Amino acid sequence: MADSGRVKHDSPSSSPGPGRKKVQQSPSSKARYCVHAPGHCFRKVTLTKPTFCHHCSDFIWGIVGFVCEVCNFMSHEKCLKHVRTVCSCMAPTQVQIPVAHCFGPAGQKKRFCCVCRKHLEGSLALRCEVCELHVHSDCAPFSVSDCRFCHQDGGQDIDTYQHHWREGNMSSGARCEVCRRTCSSSDVLAGIRCEWCGITAHTSCYVIISSECSLGRLRNMILHPSCVWICSRNFSKMHCYRISENSQHGEMDNLDDVDTQSPVTSKENQPTGSPDTGKQTLKVFDGDDAAKRNQFRLVSIPRIIKNEEVVEAALRAFYIPDEPQDYELQSYGQQGLFTDDIINRNGTPDNKSIFKDTMSDSWVLRAKPRETEVVKIYHRWQKVGVIYISVTAGKNSMVDSVIKEVLSQLGKQNDNPADFNLVEVFMSSKQVQRQILSGQELLLDKLLEIRKTSLRQMNQTRFYIEENRNRVVQVSLLLGGFPTQLDKEEYSHMLSEHLAIKSHLVTITHVYAEQGAVVLQISCFSEAERIYMLAKDISISGKQLYSLVIPEIKQSKLAKGSCPLLVFVNPKSGGLKGREILYSFRKLLNPHQVFELTSGGPLPGLHTFREVPHFRILVCGGDGTVGWVLGVLESIRHKIACPEPAISIVPLGTGNDLARVLRWGAGYSGEDPYNILVSVDEAEEVQMDRWTILLDAQEMTEDGKENGFLEPPKIVQMNNYFGLGIDAELSLDFHHAREEDPDKFNSRFHNKGVYVKVGLQKLSHTRNLHKDIRLQVDKQDVELPNIEGLIFLNIPSWGSGADLWGSDNDSRFGRPRIDDGMLEVVGVTGVVHMGQVQSGLRSGIRIAQGSYIRITVTKPIPVQVDGEPWIQSPGQIIISAAGPKVCMLRKSKTKQKKQSGSLKEGRSDSPAPSDGGQ
Repeated sequence: MADSGRVKHDSPSSSPGPGRKKVQQSPSSKARYCVHAPGHCFRKVTLTKPTFCHHCSDFIWGIVGFVCEVCNFMSHEKCLKHVRTVCSCMAPTQVQIPVAHCFGPAGQKKRFCCVCRKHLEGSLALRCEVCELHVHSDCAPFSVSDCRFCHQDGGQDIDTYQHHWREGNMSSGARCEVCRRTCSSSDVLAGIRCEWCGITAHTSCYVIISSECSLGRLRNMILHPSCVWICSRNFSKMHCYRISENSQHGEMDNLDDVDTQSPVTSKENQPTGSPDTGKQTLKVFDGDDAAKRNQFRLVSIPRIIKNEEVVEAALRAFYIPDEPQDYELQSYGQQGLFTDDIINRNGTPDNKSIFKDTMSDSWVLRAKPRETEVVKIYHRWQKVGVIYISVTAGKNSMVDSVIKEVLSQLGKQNDNPADFNLVEVFMSSKQVQRQILSGQELLLDKLLEIRKTSLRQMNQTRFYIEENRNRVVQVSLLLGGFPTQLDKEEYSHMLSEHLAIKSHLVTITHVYAEQGAVVLQISCFSEAERIYMLAKDISISGKQLYSLVIPEIKQSKLAKGSCPLLVFVNPKSGGLKGREILYSFRKLLNPHQVFELTSGGPLPGLHTFREVPHFRILVCGGDGTVGWVLGVLESIRHKIACPEPAISIVPLGTGNDLARVLRWGAGYSGEDPYNILVSVDEAEEVQMDRWTILLDAQEMTEDGKENGFLEPPKIVQMNNYFGLGIDAELSLDFHHAREEDPDKFNSRFHNKGVYVKVGLQKLSHTRNLHKDIRLQVDKQDVELPNIEGLIFLNIPSWGSGADLWGSDNDSRFGRPRIDDGMLEVVGVTGVVHMGQVQSGLRSGIRIAQGSYIRITVTKPIPVQVDGEPWIQSPGQIIISAAGPKVCMLRKSKTKQKKQSGSLKEGRSDSPAPSDGGQ
């Protein structure tokens, strides 16, 4: 990578002879080199460190290279004529559909800035949560809104999608789609990748690739952008994609503020305070707004330099590709610098010198007044490509006259100009801002106003002509955190009392009483924004409300045979891996199909997919997270079009027993997210039992009228196993330790170490569990042996992959299966026995198999369901089947060949297809 510390400018003239003082050259006197890609300003440089070409990625042998003084693009001389990558200053002209970025903290991988092309290591860096844009924090204001277009917004109707190319930062080994040679590089920002279909290519090869994107290998599981509709005018993309605004995002509040360090200022050009350095540094503001906020760029220039060259250096610092003769520098209270002026801080006699040692070093970069200007007007209704009309605007050119001229050039002169609007669109990095211009407004005055405020803003502003039609406003908000099990009228009363909703603008469309949530449809942007923000500051019955913007999926737009994937990620699972995989899936899929479980749980995602006739679910988390999703799915199954979506798992928890059984592995360890999605697409569907546990069920006495049970105080759903005694006691102690210091429990290795420590502390305890409980299986009393723990298994994996039931044949019992409607009852004699089971040396004590279990507990006892422990009071516990079986996805065996595991894992997670998912 060619950074500022590795290159030194050469003079085009010959080297001075011995004893002859070298004459300092100004930048404009150095040779320029033209390339096919616009915007670059290449100069010949002498290389002082190993450097790679940004075009071909090869090492530059020798000491001569060519670097763009704006974006730091480094090239061989032989590659100059083949360069197709445009300079960063031309980025606004390449935008097809302006879409704002969602910036978050950068990850740990080595990446390069897409603006200045330097590596991000050791710098405050950001990345877009939706596309592969990585930037330095001080480069972010110079990036433009060129993120992926992921939904229809308002009146847009785009059915044909082009590739969304992003340069560099690709995985190692990526090959060009055209020439099949490697196009990635770990040394420079090189090669391009489509953010939708994932194809990669050299920048010199991709021009022959068809512009239309097919969405690639994952097309059947990607939620196509044409199917998603959302009104987002008053909401940022962070809100639309439900991206958590945690404390880390606080550093990004001022992304549009220009930092004080210029990307074109090299280390050797930094001010040192020595009069012999031959350099001087100016503070340059790009307009009134930056001057008021004291946000400037540092521009380092030689002490002897023409004024036009100072202006050119200032334009480069702000990534403005215009000609320097159209701009000037103004000091506070001073006239502009003219082209013939010479800046001379060394005191050299010059009648035209206006820079003195006592003068201010702060300057404002201004555009010179213009009598006329050519304005590009883009038109909204074009579905493919970026097409514009050039219009010359004079001092008296009003917006209405500009609209007439544009319509005339488009062959629509018979249309009524009053039916069209001219819209100003500011494509900043954080948000796309739209403003409809009034018909009597003078366009040239508008341009002058924008340039006076900020030249950078002018460079990122575009004008559109669009039809003036009344669009129906329908904003959907999901509000949760209300008390559960209320009716629609009670929720409506709460909304009126706490949020003062306007009934003529707001309609309750869905009520999820079990979850304490409602969905509102709002026909006014300002009312939707008010409710969205106000709900987050309100608590009811001590519980904080939450609000989410919900997209609408158009069922009629779904492709035939498509099966979009609904992804749930628990970022609290697996340490930092949860956040990284959340980012990866947002990038590989449509972010509208990826939901963070810390924002409202599974309900928002299931509600969004309620009308999708066929979809699958991917849960990224531990077994508890899977149970959470299954529980919410069960409660709203009757309200969605696909009542039994198949569920797959990315194991981010500690035990991950269910993931082991379904072949998804013992835990996520950095597998390629793309390969995970391919495995999900190829996985087979299997059925799995679920069980309902009624805790402290009080049996009614027979009075001659009827027999039955009162409603129990607690009902729990069980997927994996239910334990009483020593097993639950260890889980409870671990749970308490994690609550005391949750920050330490961020890795599976540490968690298992705590389990071992807790187990060793229980070695000397004796419980005699068999004396405190009575067991009945299928209405038959079962005598218990001398045990300290009793475990009921639904799957053949327990305690992080141990085979508690064992693989030995026994004529008294059938072979366990996850879909046979039976539970296996197993006992353990203590901590030592559990350790032997974990090591594969022994199995548990087989006690019974059955489909209906009743347990009588005579004293308080620790219990745990799927790893969630508590102390259960004396009473009755009843376990029975929980309605229909659930559909799970089991990884194909062909995908298991590269995975290695212990013998016990092989027994527990590789059932034959004919055994029903044992």
